[in-house]
Amino acid sequence: MPDVAEIEARHRSVIETAWRDYGDRRSIREFVELSAMVSTNRVYRLILDDGDTVIAKSSNYGSVFLFDEDHDGLHRQARLLEGGPYEHFMATMLTADGQPFIWYDGEMWAVFYREVQVRDRLPAILTEAQVVNFGEEVARFHRATSAVSRLVPPTSKTVTSDAIALYDLTASRHAGEELGLDPSRVALVRRHTHRFLMAIRESGYDYWPKMPVLIDWNLGNFSVHMAEDGSFTLFSRWDYDWFRYESRLLDFYFLSRVSSRTGDRSTFTYGAHPLFEPRFRLFLHAYHSVFPLTSAEVMFLKEAYRFFLLNYVVREGRFFFRHDIWQHLLIDVVDLHLPALDDLDFTELVSELGLSDDGLSDDGPSA
Repeated sequence: MPDVAEIEARHRSVIETAWRDYGDRRSIREFVELSAMVSTNRVYRLILDDGDTVIAKSSNYGSVFLFDEDHDGLHRQARLLEGGPYEHFMATMLTADGQPFIWYDGEMWAVFYREVQVRDRLPAILTEAQVVNFGEEVARFHRATSAVSRLVPPTSKTVTSDAIALYDLTASRHAGEELGLDPSRVALVRRHTHRFLMAIRESGYDYWPKMPVLIDWNLGNFSVHMAEDGSFTLFSRWDYDWFRYESRLLDFYFLSRVSSRTGDRSTFTYGAHPLFEPRFRLFLHAYHSVFPLTSAEVMFLKEAYRFFLLNYVVREGRFFFRHDIWQHLLIDVVDLHLPALDDLDFTELVSELGLSDDGLSDDGPSA
């Protein structure tokens, strides 16, 4: 097992080689560490010899081919948003021949982003007025993204394919070793994965309209432009580790965390409580007033949350999170959050928005 210094040296070597192969004549004068240190990726601000800066990310998490698909989608989305209110919101990548430049050596890969300007940061705990403002702004951003979604090609990675992969894994004799769980916990994961796949089937989710979603919304990866009256608009966003082409519902769990009364914390868990706070109801009302939700979508919040726990913590957590953080999150998920999930009643959120709770299994969202 390589030590921390060896891992750091490897990441920096990858970025130096990638920058040289990119062909820019400027040299790297300094690396500034920007990594959150909760994941296996490394992110740096590169200070070049002329004083300009570029953001670099190196990784060996997941698949370079899916990474390439994601960045092609991000690049297309950013281009398609040009001319609208969010044309400068998303960080763009350095390109070669009109496509994002992705460097790959068979083991690791790297990408370079233009550094976005950072304006105002929201406080660790939003006021209720800011929660409402945030809900309206995210709805406008989702509406703009949805409008261009048909011109962004879907990726081969879907929630269905990921859940099937996990379900198949739980039947393997190596499941406990792969997931870091004992047999009873593997059985619990298998039951919840089956429930999710049945929900996909019964809701007709595969036929719902899809759009590019960013999933990981936290107060450290976006900035806003604050007006004199205290209102704000989304200004810039970076960090696209969990980009997908799915239903907008996959964004909502993290949006509830931004809205939560607990705010940003240095130690955290992925409990469901932010989805049931009065503040999230404020967020939902504000969002719904701009980009309406259907009853089927609101009820699917439960499954979007279940998928997050199963996929991003149980299935892929060891590849994304630092080992000690993953271990803490994993035990919380299998011992607390998944067992509690089926007792949670999401119909109250449907009623909160004044939506009908009839035909929830087949009243899918309109395109």
